[in-house]
Amino acid sequence: MLDTSPWYVRTRLKTRQLLLVVALAEEGNIHRAAAALNMTQPAASKLLRELEDMLGAVLFERMPRGMRPTLYGDALIRHARAVLGSLDQAQEELSALKAGRLGHVAVGAITSPGVRVLPAAVAAVKRTHANLRVSVEIDASNVLLEHLAQDKLDVVLGRLSAEHDKLQLRYEPLAGEPVCAVVRPGHPMLGALQDEAQAIALADIARATWVVPPVGSVLRHRFELMFQRASLAPPSNVVETPALLFITRVLEQSDMIAVLTEDVARYYAAHGMVAILPVPMDCQMDDFGIITRADGLLTPAASVMIEALRQVSADIYGTHGGEQGAR
Repeated sequence: MLDTSPWYVRTRLKTRQLLLVVALAEEGNIHRAAAALNMTQPAASKLLRELEDMLGAVLFERMPRGMRPTLYGDALIRHARAVLGSLDQAQEELSALKAGRLGHVAVGAITSPGVRVLPAAVAAVKRTHANLRVSVEIDASNVLLEHLAQDKLDVVLGRLSAEHDKLQLRYEPLAGEPVCAVVRPGHPMLGALQDEAQAIALADIARATWVVPPVGSVLRHRFELMFQRASLAPPSNVVETPALLFITRVLEQSDMIAVLTEDVARYYAAHGMVAILPVPMDCQMDDFGIITRADGLLTPAASVMIEALRQVSADIYGTHGGEQGAR
């Protein structure tokens, strides 16, 4: 019986075998795969036989006009691509270090830290590491975590939910996300207030036209639950959108009220684009934090970015997150 322990595979597996597996998956033909790797067809066939013998599994079904991966082949192809991709990244990283650069880091963030934390962190990194190339993506946590799993991102500023527990992730909480109600500057409700300390009751704005997140989002659910807890019917006169550009424009041209996370609301308010209504909004979002994959080593560039994110978050929120594994 063949020894298929990790030690045996690691010591016997050849990089050219992984290259051949990927080439076969892409070409579907042993002749074209061999040509792509600058080897003869007999040499490629021998390399594949040795690999199948070592693993004790048929990786490719021999067809009259080509080769098709078996179930075992599909599994190895996936891992071979990951290994080769990691080797490519290692070469790129070493080349960057030799040239005096730290390489590249790709960061994804949900909107709130994308507005408040990430710009300051990127600016701090670029001040000390001018040659470090930074890519930024702003999107929902689900999208960002999918890109993290695909190695399209190195670091995510987002939040985890139960559906992500199956992923091997490191999570370092940073802060929560309070929520605000915002309107255009000069809105009639602002003029009706007797003084700046006066608060508006939730019941007074329940029948207003609201700009809200789409049905199915966490914030939309908590927004409606907030009214139900106050024994009020959730607003039915709504416009549904997650698009911040549209929200700011529609508020400018109407007396609608929008629900935004506090960091985003304060950013737009500081630029005179919205005003925050003094109404208690008991629908805070869950904590967000720094998320990385637990099954891979951080690059020097990612480590530099994470340290900057920690420092900026500590300066803004006055807290230091603690690392914890995926739940």
